[in-house]
Amino acid sequence: MSVGISVNLRSPVPPFEQIRAQITSLITVGTLAPGTRLPTVRSLASDLGLAAGTVARAYKELELAGLIETRRRNGTVVAGKPALPAPAGTQGQGEAPAAVIAAVDRYIAEGRSAGLDDAALLEILRAKLSQQDK
Repeated sequence: MSVGISVNLRSPVPPFEQIRAQITSLITVGTLAPGTRLPTVRSLASDLGLAAGTVARAYKELELAGLIETRRRNGTVVAGKPALPAPAGTQGQGEAPAAVIAAVDRYIAEGRSAGLDDAALLEILRAKLSQQDK
């Protein structure tokens, strides 16, 4: 059971980061609800053809972010949705919609797959935003 996660070994994005980003997106959009059990590290690693340490690193980062937690008898479960920053200018009027966060995650993953760094991704986004303002 890989919970819909896949890894592109040709991508410049490290496999643990691909796993972390995909699980974050699945939690954000509600596909993985709080309390949902995730596969064990060994099981997911086997399903994806990766070393257990790769999946363990992704899980550790997700746990540090408060998205998942490991319970002794229940295994690893989804703890809750990530805390999202309020959109600029809203001053606490709500969180960014989950669909927007998921789209941003996909944008980042696609950009990194294309070999773009953060500066290039930000520049593309700034250019597109300035085009929309005109």
